[in-house]
Amino acid sequence: MAFETTIRERLQSLIEIHSPTGYHLDVMKYIESTLNSMDVPFKTTTKGAVLVTLPGKSEEGRLFSAHVDTLGAMVKSLKSKGTLEFTLIGGYMYNTLESENCTVMTSSGKTYSGTIQTIKPSVHIDGQDARSLERKQETMEIVLDEKVFNASDVSALGIEVGDFVFIDPKLQFTEKGFIKSRYLDDKASVAVLLEAISALKSVPLEKTLHFFISNYEEVGHGAKAALPEHLTEFIAVDMGAPGNNQNSSEYKVNICAKDSSGPYDYELRRTMERICRENQIPYATDIYPFYGSDASAALGSGYDIRAGLIGPGVFASHGYERTHMESLKATYDLIIELAKR
Repeated sequence: MAFETTIRERLQSLIEIHSPTGYHLDVMKYIESTLNSMDVPFKTTTKGAVLVTLPGKSEEGRLFSAHVDTLGAMVKSLKSKGTLEFTLIGGYMYNTLESENCTVMTSSGKTYSGTIQTIKPSVHIDGQDARSLERKQETMEIVLDEKVFNASDVSALGIEVGDFVFIDPKLQFTEKGFIKSRYLDDKASVAVLLEAISALKSVPLEKTLHFFISNYEEVGHGAKAALPEHLTEFIAVDMGAPGNNQNSSEYKVNICAKDSSGPYDYELRRTMERICRENQIPYATDIYPFYGSDASAALGSGYDIRAGLIGPGVFASHGYERTHMESLKATYDLIIELAKR
């Protein structure tokens, strides 16, 4: 029960802080404050990621990463009728954004609420066109909750091209242990890593442990630099993706054998599977054809490391996502057991 309570509190705090890729200062302040409260030292990289190091008997390093940046949007243009065209940050599907509430934040920090709609949002006006309209950048817009009738009215509010748009995450915890929200990818795993740091900070370790909280994963360069010396293993703690023809589960830790970048390290994967079997940790091994991680980004940058990818099962990834507390616990248990070796 203690794990569920602390994970829930950490995850709720993380979800409530907007952090689309490129806007990470607020969420990193939360990460840094949490680490300070644990009395855990850390370093901040030039582009804002956080690195925690727990020394072991050996300098040989094992790193766990999770990313705190999320999908999001930016204002692309102020339209003549007083609505906003927007451009996506990361791999959203436009249809999942229709009718969602959002917030536009100006460069001065002022915020305005709005709703994402298509340009033909009413069947009573547009008939079948409202249903068949292709959902894409040119056919979707933000309708502000302001009395604005043209681009000049919007500009007078201080809204400009390049302003960030935050999508309402709609976080829910159910009585049956399900967690529903946008941005469980990857804030669920960030919460798990924070809990693991808390548990491991005073434990004698064989290998030196590093924990890397990255902030540019959704655009592909979260872990392409600034990794510590003597690093031999990099385990991205991201998400499993349950769905059609997949082996992944919302109730297990998911271990990726291969994604779009190719196979992950075979021996490391087998080690993690063996740890799960030996400790009765529920797990599933799977392959994700349309996936990349901070570990694959590090490999692509030329790091000579053994790489792995694990995470809780997140259903409907990059949409309105769902996972289960059992999956977070299984992911946590695998991290703890692996970290002790």
